Amino acid sequence: MTKKPGLKLVITAAIAFFLFTLVFTLHRHYTFYSSYDQGIFNQVFWNGSHGRFFQSTLSSQLSTNVVHNGEVPNVYYHRLGQHFTPALLLWLPLYALFPFPATLTVLQVTLVTAAGVVLYILARQYLQPMLAAMITVSFYCANAILGPTLANFHDICQIPLFVFGLLLAMEKRWWWLFWLLAILILAVREDSGIGLFGVGFYLIVSRRYPRIGLAVCTLSFGYILVLTNLIMPIFSEDISQRFMIERFGQYADGDEASTLEIIKGMLTNPWRLLVELFTPFFGTIQYLLGQWLPLAFIPAIAPASWSIAAFPLLKLLLGKGQSVLAINIRYAMTVVPGLFYGAILWWSAHPQFSEAVISARSKFRRFWIFCLTLAVVLTITSSPNRTFYFLLPDSYQPFVYVPLTQQWSRVGSIRSLLAQIPANASVSATTYLVPHLSGRREVIRLADLQLRNDNGEVVKVDYAIADLWRLQRYQIAFKHDGQRLRSLVNMIDRVTKTNEYGIIDFKDGVILMQKGVASNPEAMTAWLTFREELDVSTTGA
Repeated sequence: MTKKPGLKLVITAAIAFFLFTLVFTLHRHYTFYSSYDQGIFNQVFWNGSHGRFFQSTLSSQLSTNVVHNGEVPNVYYHRLGQHFTPALLLWLPLYALFPFPATLTVLQVTLVTAAGVVLYILARQYLQPMLAAMITVSFYCANAILGPTLANFHDICQIPLFVFGLLLAMEKRWWWLFWLLAILILAVREDSGIGLFGVGFYLIVSRRYPRIGLAVCTLSFGYILVLTNLIMPIFSEDISQRFMIERFGQYADGDEASTLEIIKGMLTNPWRLLVELFTPFFGTIQYLLGQWLPLAFIPAIAPASWSIAAFPLLKLLLGKGQSVLAINIRYAMTVVPGLFYGAILWWSAHPQFSEAVISARSKFRRFWIFCLTLAVVLTITSSPNRTFYFLLPDSYQPFVYVPLTQQWSRVGSIRSLLAQIPANASVSATTYLVPHLSGRREVIRLADLQLRNDNGEVVKVDYAIADLWRLQRYQIAFKHDGQRLRSLVNMIDRVTKTNEYGIIDFKDGVILMQKGVASNPEAMTAWLTFREELDVSTTGA
């Protein structure tokens, strides 16, 4: 091992990344900071393990039928109408063996760690071991990798592994594997073909494999159009009535639009397209600098990086919403493979610099290490997805901070309340309790209490549980938490006064209610005491 310092560095970096991200993501989950998306994917996997593939009441609650038409969430809603993700079936056997939300967290960390190893093998096709290792370390330190890995489970975590594998198969001319991975990339999400289109575009403009590149571009573009216009609408109208409008509604004339209509809107309004591309100007620059930082800004001058990464990058730049340019959110991962492959090719085309950077005395190597350190520091200090809530305040002005000892002291109380809910019972829970209750057929988010069951009947859930303390703690800095807190308090007052639900337990600001039972006197007293304190704190805020 000592004779292979590059390989040793990669193995050390991979182990460090795996342990760092796994420890903090599991800690985030078990202290009730994983949130709604973790619950959605866990319920999708849980239903899949019971033969009900891609069904989810939690996804139904976000559907256009519920959000826009006021319908009740249903248990047989197919998530494929929102996001077409058949690649998740690859991991269903693993989940069947370990059917827990935390399994998805371990899976995500493992997939991203494995992507770094494949990246090293890919880099070694062109570069010396130490330089290839430095690029791999850059991957593990990248803001766009660390942040999304420290998040809830998401389907995009498969993209780096599949794309690096595809590029390696191309270099080795393992065309059977190349096309297999191309299909898997398309199966990740309905929009993952955009990144694959970038690979095909590179193969054409670089003249390496123009025919294969043309085939890849045709396959990916055709797949996106057929999928989003013909297949996904079979399951629901979410793609046209919600997702296209939420992300690209500025190019549409009405309240719904297909991908073809959005593309037409872009092409017929080039001025708006140009404005969207460069606004917000400083936000766009900051985002690009964040993507380039871990590679010491080499992708900015690497033609192949622009060729491949330009298309997933355009998807983000041309969209609207705060999340598109957030480097700690999962969408940033789609840009990463093209940037890193382009950097590999740039270094291979400049051997004089490659030799120099390997030297420990190299000024550029010291600058590169500085960039890596800065990338990690920026990631940690931004506390992506509140992973480091116990190290850094969630808000400085006003000051909001939850000490580790305080949150862990609440964990036992919350778990004791969750344990009172039968495994087959229907339940409604607040956002951060949803993941821990999502391994069941009937689960929704509060303040909703109704769902449509397998018999087609609209019923009220058996149990409702809410972490009110958390909302109380965060409301002074986050208006949405204050609004949700007031909504929940009003709902609790209403359903307890009408005897629809009884309060059966109350601990540490967490309330547990059951349908059709009388309230436990001690629990009701504890709730009323907290309710009075809540009124005082709300008035004071």
